Parts: sequence; C-alpha cells; structure tokens
Amino acid sequence: MYKLIAVDMDGTLLKEDRSISKETYKAIQNAKAKGVKVVLTTGRPMDGITSYLNKLNLISENDYAIAYNGALIQNTKTKEVIAKTTMSIDDINYLYKLSQDLQVNIHALTDKICITPKWNKYSQLESDMNDIPLNIIDFNNIDKDTTIVKIMFIDEPEILEKAINNLPKEVYDKYTVLRSAPYFLEFLDKNVNKGQGVKTLSEILGIKQEEVICIGDAGNDLHMIQFAGLGVAMGNAFPEVKEIADYITLSNEDDGVAHVINKFILNDEKAS
Repeated sequence: MYKLIAVDMDGTLLKEDRSISKETYKAIQNAKAKGVKVVLTTGRPMDGITSYLNKLNLISENDYAIAYNGALIQNTKTKEVIAKTTMSIDDINYLYKLSQDLQVNIHALTDKICITPKWNKYSQLESDMNDIPLNIIDFNNIDKDTTIVKIMFIDEPEILEKAINNLPKEVYDKYTVLRSAPYFLEFLDKNVNKGQGVKTLSEILGIKQEEVICIGDAGNDLHMIQFAGLGVAMGNAFPEVKEIADYITLSNEDDGVAHVINKFILNDEKAS
C-alpha cells in the first residue's frame, strides 16, 4: 500500500490557469482520508504554495511540504524546518559572471524575496507566481549575510537553450542543475534535488521507498520519479521524464493527478 504521494505543482497538480480541478481536489481529500500523506513537492518557495496548501487542507502538525526543489522541507503548520540546504555568496558571484559570459538573464531566491540585477519578464513571473517581492539589486554588492536558496538562469527558451549548450562541465560538478520550465534553469547545492527531499522526509516518517508515489512533468522532477516506488510522468511531461517513469498518466488539463490517486491509492476500477 502506498503511504506517501509527492506531487509537483506547475504542470502537474495545477492546470494551465494555475487552478486545482474539482476532481483533483476530491481525489486528494479521499487519499488523505485513507491516511496517505500528500506532500506538495515544488521548485517554488513556501510563500508561493501557502494558498494551495490551504485550499487542499494540507496545513496541520502532520503535514509537510518540500520547497525550492528539495532545499527546504518544512512542517506546514508549525513551520518547523526538517531540512534546509542553502547556497553561498560565492555561488552567486560565480554564476553571475557565467550568466554575463553566456548573455543570459539571472535571478536568485532568498528565503524571502526574488533578487535580480536587471528587471526581466521571467523574474517578474517568478515574483507574481509566488507572491513574493522582486528586488533589483547589484549582484556585485550583495550583503554577505543574505540567505541564497537557489539561483536561476531565466530567459527566452532559445536563449536559455544556447546557454545550456555552452555551460562548462564544472558547473555540473559544482551544482544540481535542473530545467524546470522552457525558460527556467535552476542551480542548487549539489546535494539538493526533489528525490533527496522526498527520501529524507520518507525516512523521517518511517515510510519505505516502495510505499512512495512521485508525480511530475519537468526536468526538476526526474530525481524524485527515479526514487519513487511508483514514479509517474504527466501526459504533458518532458520526453525525458516519460522515458524514466513507471507509469504515464493523463495531462494536467485532464486531471492526471486525480487519475493516479484513483487508480493506485483508492483502487477505483474506473480509473484503470
């Protein structure tokens, strides 16, 4: 029996208009009623998922969320931090110089805000999507006490693709590098990814690997889909995600998350 389901948000739980369908809401409530842990597992900061945690009744002393692609694991009610891995000013200095060399836009997420050296529509999207402030600051003069959780290259997909193709090998040695959207490339501490986040939380909760379902659609979901007892790719997932998944569900527009819960947790024959 599956005891924990880790669900990505954008492109997975959420429809394209960023809403949660009635079918998905109902399936999650039914899974919870059966005693299954439902854990939102996202690249977003905690502030960017609080409204969804509320909508899904996932705020309690027994509920957890995994944010920043695994860099933060937190109790949703008490705010107790279960695990947190941050980056350094040296990391931002290195990646800022690289962004200039590759002529690609950059921003970083602190524990409270999004910071960027130059306004761009994708940093504004990050700010709006997560309901966090966007501050334009000189990356050459960042306060050394600033908590940097993740750093991102953000740009038009074709510009980002060119930058990715020209990343030096040492970048992959130094960081976890994830493409979470056609216009987002994320850099995290080498030990951070969603798979490690789900593994850490599962161990704390005493849940076995084979009792875990992970559902996602993008490059930043690969690690957790590989870790899961049942790794699920959305119908709208990147090709490389579908390739490694144990099961491919329906798209986010067609209630793919609800389909998985109904089929594998609630054992609804109609979902087979």
